[in-house]
Amino acid sequence: MAAMEILIVTVATLAAFVSVLALGVPLASRDQLAGRLKAVAERRRELSASQRERLGGGRFQPRRHVGLMKAVIARLNLQELLEARDLKLKLARAGYRGNTAAVTFIFSRVALPVVLLVAALLYVYSPAFGDRPATTRLMVALSAFIAGSYVPALWLANLVQRRRQALTRAFPEALDLMVICVEAGQSVEGALIRVTEELGSSSPALAEEMGLAAAELAFLGDRRLAWDNLAERTGLPLFKSLATALVQSEKYGTPVSQALRVLAQETRESRMAAAEKKAAALPAKLTVPMITFFLPVLFLVIAGPAVIQVMQFRAGG
Repeated sequence: MAAMEILIVTVATLAAFVSVLALGVPLASRDQLAGRLKAVAERRRELSASQRERLGGGRFQPRRHVGLMKAVIARLNLQELLEARDLKLKLARAGYRGNTAAVTFIFSRVALPVVLLVAALLYVYSPAFGDRPATTRLMVALSAFIAGSYVPALWLANLVQRRRQALTRAFPEALDLMVICVEAGQSVEGALIRVTEELGSSSPALAEEMGLAAAELAFLGDRRLAWDNLAERTGLPLFKSLATALVQSEKYGTPVSQALRVLAQETRESRMAAAEKKAAALPAKLTVPMITFFLPVLFLVIAGPAVIQVMQFRAGG
């Protein structure tokens, strides 16, 4: 009887232990999974914070006079211009992403014409300008005012163009480096960080864009949005092709290294075609300088001695 009681207690103990395991193992696995997901999310936040801290949020930093600029803009009822998407996109393509970039640009478009107008009026009514008609003075003042209205927009367009050229020149090198990093086993985020570190001194603009892309990949939930932002910020077909290739690779499961290698090959071929096109157009471009500068000198060298001899012969005769 005692043996039967011991058997029953043993079976009950084993059943209780198995029940605890059946209930505890899924909970423990769930806790481990939650811990891993939490660690991944924490790592994404750390990567995003480090990249954004390195980039500093753009060239414009908050200054004391920003409040005055905002007050002037609010006084003139120009707040809607600060929220214009096209303006923010142009400033981003020029490399200005801070919160004060739009404020500074709008204020410059308002203040610069007035400043130049006042400076022109002080000049035209000064003794240095002389005693000239009032119409001339008015034309000079209006010209200064109109020039001040267009200078900020032209300056921004020039910055955008220069930045596009810098990104285009540095893109092939960055793409080759990404191919090497991905084929070596690094992730796309790791390749972007590597490109940011390696090309930071030679191409700050490209390093900034790649660093922002890496930060958004770590911060945003939708990776496609990060790639679309990269293509939109730069406004270049090269980056659009890169974003499309990586999005399709992640969507269809094709190897990222293969997609990057194909894109790198296409980029090299397009650069070679552009170089050949420039070389083919070189003779036509050299025609006018040769006719203007080389041929007169050539004719002078060839015909000059003969003309001198004829003049000397006539003078001696």
